Amino acid sequence: MARDDLVARPTKKIEFTIRFATAGARKGWRDLVATVRSPMADTWDFLTRTPTERTPTNYPLRGELQFIQRGTEQHERWQHKPTAKGDARIWFYVDGNDVHIEQVHTHRPNATK
Repeated sequence: MARDDLVARPTKKIEFTIRFATAGARKGWRDLVATVRSPMADTWDFLTRTPTERTPTNYPLRGELQFIQRGTEQHERWQHKPTAKGDARIWFYVDGNDVHIEQVHTHRPNATK
């Protein structure tokens, strides 16, 4: 084990666990952390505590993007904006106590324009 290994932030029992649903989401998350680090820390806190709270920057998608099928289950798809004025978008769904990051867009996705 290297001396500089990062320590993962532990979650409280009442908090949600954040998981990557795709490799693209993992890469997009890394890219956003590199460019808007503080807002992404706030995003982490929000998604682990209140991922389904409706706010001006966190809400369910509508229309054909409203649901995502995973296996035999259908989940409501949510969108989170790390910054109120920026174009970045995080698409996720909640399954039990897990928040699954499905897509991370560094710019506003064409599908929502």
